[in-house]
Amino acid sequence: MTPAADPPDPPPLEPRPSEPALTLEALGWNERWEALFSAHRAAGGEPGRVMRHDGSAVLTAIAGEARQLQLQRSVPPLAVGDWVVAAGGLTTHLLERSSLLQRLDPSTGLNQPIAANVDIVVIVCGLDRPLKPGRVQRLLAQVSDSGARPLLVLTKADLAVDADADADTARTFDPGLEVVTVAALAGRGVDDLVAAAVDRTVVVVGESGAGKSTLVNALCGRQVADTGAVRTGDSRGRHTTTARQMQLLAGGGCLIDTPGVRSIGVWAETEAVDQTFADIADLAVDCRFSDCRHDQEPGCAVGAAVGRRELAVQRLESWRGLRQEATSTALRATEHARRSDRRKRR
Repeated sequence: MTPAADPPDPPPLEPRPSEPALTLEALGWNERWEALFSAHRAAGGEPGRVMRHDGSAVLTAIAGEARQLQLQRSVPPLAVGDWVVAAGGLTTHLLERSSLLQRLDPSTGLNQPIAANVDIVVIVCGLDRPLKPGRVQRLLAQVSDSGARPLLVLTKADLAVDADADADTARTFDPGLEVVTVAALAGRGVDDLVAAAVDRTVVVVGESGAGKSTLVNALCGRQVADTGAVRTGDSRGRHTTTARQMQLLAGGGCLIDTPGVRSIGVWAETEAVDQTFADIADLAVDCRFSDCRHDQEPGCAVGAAVGRRELAVQRLESWRGLRQEATSTALRATEHARRSDRRKRR
C-alpha cells in the first residue's frame, strides 16, 4: 500500500502590522499640553489621553500603556480625545480643550460630547445612496461650532454612476467645503486622507452603512473596526461600531471612530450656522436693515439674490431651519441651566 503523500507546506503568513506605541508624542502631545500640565506635575499626576469611554470609567493611554481610570464627579463629563491628569487610578483634572465636537442628545435635550481636541472631522457619505444636503449641512454647523476643520469624504466611489458629478453636487452644500472621493476597498483616494491625518487628530462621523469602518481600517492600515453588509433596499447598515474609540495611525496621528447615527440634533451657536452658510452672510451685508430676516423684507439683498437665481431657495430654507433649530436648542439649554441652579440653591 502506497503511503499518502505529505500535504504541501502552507503558504507563509504575512506579518500583521504592529500597532504604534502609545507614547505621548504619538497621541498628539505638544508644547500646549505640556504648559497646561506643568501645574499638576509637582503633585505627582500623570498626563493621559482618553481612548474610550466606558460609562463609569475611561480607557486612557498613560506612560505607554492603556489603563482604566475611574471618573470623579468633580471632573466635567469627558469625551474621547480629552487630555486628563491621572493619579491613584482616578481622573483628577481635565486639561482645557482645543476643540469639542458635540451634538444634541435626543434623550435629554442637552449637549452630548462626541470627541475632544480634534483637528479634522471627516464626514462620510456613501455613494451607494442619494446625498442628503440637509444632513451634511447639519454636521457642518456642528463642526464649525467645534473649532475643527470639516472634510467631506464620499465613499464607495466604485459603486457610483458618476462619482465626479456627485462630488460637484456635494460642493454646492457649502462653497468652501473640501470634498474627497474614495473607494476604500480598492485603495483609491486613501493615501490622500492618510497624508492629511499625519500628526493630527481625526474623527470619522456618518450614518450606518456609509463605509466608515472600511475607511477606518484603510486609514489605520490594519483591522481595527468590524465591517458589515448593508440592506439592498435602502442601503442602510447596522451599527458595527458600538462605541467611540481612538486608534493610532501608523503614519502618525490619531483617529476616533464613532457609531453611525440616523438622526442628527444640532447643538451649535447661531454663529456657527452662519459660518456654514457664509455665502448668505456675505449677501446679508448689503441688506437695508441690519436685523433683516431675509423673508421678503424691503431692500433684502439675500432675497434679491434668490430672485436673480444666484442663491438657491432650498439653501436659504436650510439656513432658516438650522438657525431656528440652533436658537431653540440654546433656549432649552438655558432653561435647563436655570432649573438646575434653582435645585442647587434649594
